[in-house]
Amino acid sequence: MPGSLSAPKTRAALRTSARVSLEVLLVLLMTAVALWLLGKAWSIIWPLVIALLLTTLTWPPVRFLRKHGWKPALAASVVTILALLIAAGTLVGIAVPVAGQSPQLADGVVDGIQQLRDWASGPPLNIQDDQINQVLDSAIGQIQGRASDIVNYTVTGVSTVVNGVVTTVLALFLMFFFLKDGPRFLPWLTRQLPGRLATDVPAVTERSWNTLGAFVRSQAFVGLLDAVFIGLGLWIVGVPLVLPLAVLTFVTAFIPIVGALFAGFVAVLIALVSNGWTDALIVLGIIILVQQLEGNVFQPMIQSRGLGLHAAVVLLAVTLGGSLAGIVGSLLAVPVSAVIAVMWNYLREQLSDPEPDPDPDHDPAPEPPVVPDDPPPAAAAPAGA
Repeated sequence: MPGSLSAPKTRAALRTSARVSLEVLLVLLMTAVALWLLGKAWSIIWPLVIALLLTTLTWPPVRFLRKHGWKPALAASVVTILALLIAAGTLVGIAVPVAGQSPQLADGVVDGIQQLRDWASGPPLNIQDDQINQVLDSAIGQIQGRASDIVNYTVTGVSTVVNGVVTTVLALFLMFFFLKDGPRFLPWLTRQLPGRLATDVPAVTERSWNTLGAFVRSQAFVGLLDAVFIGLGLWIVGVPLVLPLAVLTFVTAFIPIVGALFAGFVAVLIALVSNGWTDALIVLGIIILVQQLEGNVFQPMIQSRGLGLHAAVVLLAVTLGGSLAGIVGSLLAVPVSAVIAVMWNYLREQLSDPEPDPDPDHDPAPEPPVVPDDPPPAAAAPAGA
């Protein structure tokens, strides 16, 4: 028969649960306050984040130039200008093909819609033309009814473009200063912090920077390989807008799992409306093949992930980041998760008990001789007894 509950143990358990619950509530409250402050200061934080990500990509050539005798300001200036020229050339390379092939793409979209209508009107769906026309008329009515909203969205879009230009310029200036004065930051931070913080904060900062840099550079190289192979496959098949699709593949490589799915969907859709079902299936096969090579060959050889994050954690982080902050949240989800993992690992190291080191000067005690329980027959009795 089970015994009755112990009143002292029950009260102690309730007090412990109440204290832990209060501590968790305080942590959640401080997290909410920190997120609120980040939202208020986002106009400053976003250029800072972009500058840090760009610095991780451009720091290796700056470091190379500085090791070969270049002044920090000169090396940072040259690399910043080259990065700006490469970015501008990439944008021009995207805009020109899109503008030149947009009529062809529009005709392909119209033909694709007509093909879908013909397919939907036959078995097994058997959707009549009047039903399709009713849906189209409803869509047109919705667009006409939201004309004022379209104007508002246009104004908002112009404002977004202006903010994007300001953010880009500020991020470039910050990147230049990070490249020029970056190595001085940790010593300066150490001098500014008191006590234990002077050791812990620079250590976590250095680990986070190394993890972030390794992730961004390896992800960029893997994305470049994906863009080259997928772009080559699209060019061989004859899909239009090869260069924009390749650039889209490179950019979305910074969003693990979800980015590859999105870029592949866009490529297959354009192949479908432009070249038909056969080429669309061929493009789908090419994308699946390249993604398999990336996951089984490129990633282990080049990146080996080094983040300590399971694929399920990455997927959940990207989903949560996208739901909270859209595309920006998806882009920053994995780097933020990696930095949080670095902080947690450092905290766990500091809170763990160190393993005792063996004393090299202390000789272990000799083991006692093993005495058998039963002596051998020869020693049982002396000879001649």
